[in-house]
Amino acid sequence: MKTLKETRRIGLGCMNVSHAYGPRPGEADAARLINEALNAGYDHLDTAALYGGGKNEALLGKAVMHRRSEFCLASKCGLFLNEEGKKTLDGRPETIRRLCEASLKRLGTEVIDLYYLHRLDPNVPIEESVGTMGDLVREGKVRELGLSEVSARTLRRAHAEHPIAAVQTEYSLWTRNAEIAVIPACEELGITFVAFSPLARGYLGGELTDLSHLPETDIRLKMPRFSAENYPKNLALLEPMRNLAESLDVTPAQLALAWVLHRSPSIVAIPGTTRTAHMKDNLAAEAVTLNDDIADQLDGLINTRTVYGPRYATAQFSEIDTERCEGEPA
Repeated sequence: MKTLKETRRIGLGCMNVSHAYGPRPGEADAARLINEALNAGYDHLDTAALYGGGKNEALLGKAVMHRRSEFCLASKCGLFLNEEGKKTLDGRPETIRRLCEASLKRLGTEVIDLYYLHRLDPNVPIEESVGTMGDLVREGKVRELGLSEVSARTLRRAHAEHPIAAVQTEYSLWTRNAEIAVIPACEELGITFVAFSPLARGYLGGELTDLSHLPETDIRLKMPRFSAENYPKNLALLEPMRNLAESLDVTPAQLALAWVLHRSPSIVAIPGTTRTAHMKDNLAAEAVTLNDDIADQLDGLINTRTVYGPRYATAQFSEIDTERCEGEPA
């Protein structure tokens, strides 16, 4: 078993094979993909109680727990599907304990290496949620703690209650909220910043040009940047990036991931995929080194000022504690 500090800078986000996006692979194909990722050298697997209502954790339990020593296992609590299948946010101590026990059972392991609070529950002081998670560390059920989509202020309060090893937040060329305060706070406190959706939910890979094949349940279809009005204009922003990637003999996805890693030595990224070729391509981005001039070019091509549409619809912003970029609802 590994801690996050011992892993490579590219990990595997496992959500894609069970939750939120589509089309999804069958269980056998998903299990094969995750084992192929370990074979390729991945050593950080990220899941959550929410994903597929626990199915993603159960998949990992069946597929790779016989290889438990090879990777850092990250999971999350606080967000889950209730008995009616509705997404529920609950950061109360008793709920965190219940979710942890259920996750350990589904995963088929005695300890979770990195356990995140998936979202801040506005009805529960962060000290209460993290305090209970700290108890889980002391009981040997969890090794290290993390937070997801929190502000720097919340991070500091949590870190004062119990050491925080990682903060996970969406971060890519087109989503920059973490730059406002969270990444600097992570650098100051010695905390790893984990970038999820570093390929902008598939957009930066350059292959998602037609959304008509996505199932109605795909969450991207409800995001403003993927709307029929905005997405064609966002696709047009990719052409200069494609040209730059070609000049460097890398793929657009590798260039986008290299940009994320270039931003700070405290950053790791966890792109997800359902395709073996993409999985291997993403890991190879570790070897792509950008100079400041190339990074600055990318920074200017795609950013929150050039992208069309906000990150989320207004209602979705209420679920996150992260600092807001200009124009986003408070």
